[in-house]
Amino acid sequence: MPRINILPGKAPQRLAEPIGRSVARLGITPNMVSVFGFAGNGLAAWLITQDALLAAGIVYLVFSALDFVDGAVARATNQASPYGAVLDAVLDRSSEALVLIACAWYFGERGENVQAGVTYAALFGSVAVSYMRARAEVMGLSMREGLFRRQERVVLLGAGLLFNGLTAVIWPLAILSNLTALQRFYLIWRGLPLTPQPPAPASRARGG
Repeated sequence: MPRINILPGKAPQRLAEPIGRSVARLGITPNMVSVFGFAGNGLAAWLITQDALLAAGIVYLVFSALDFVDGAVARATNQASPYGAVLDAVLDRSSEALVLIACAWYFGERGENVQAGVTYAALFGSVAVSYMRARAEVMGLSMREGLFRRQERVVLLGAGLLFNGLTAVIWPLAILSNLTALQRFYLIWRGLPLTPQPPAPASRARGG
């Protein structure tokens, strides 16, 4: 299957590296950037429950963008570590889950139960996409392909919040997330050998 990615997996180096060095000079560590991103997404989730969708969209996009920065900060401070990669991945998944759960709550409060159910389907898809990558890398396969990875999901959901179009974006978010999980499942099937192989060391993969 050809590699199809809508958005780049990381910020261009000529942009990310100067930002990383500037942040590092402030004494901010990569793990602090990851925690800030999680806290900001928690704030965005709370704003959604308060029906402040425009503010939530701004906060969500700004703090989700920190995911492009923490790696550059780690390189600038020479603090890249397996634990930092795991912490970042866990907080990224938790951030996305918090915001989607808040969206489901938002729909539920308005009696829009179908949209709430679709939001939980989007949550399932987002978790499945990330899990497929983690399992693939445990088995020694690279898994950066995906039509609708985390960056695409963030941009679509952020746009829905900014332009008061949450109902419009939640359907494609759910459908495309789950299709991407199936895409990765197929790629894993294509890449695995037919005979059993010794298990690889546990993955410390990031991203989604």
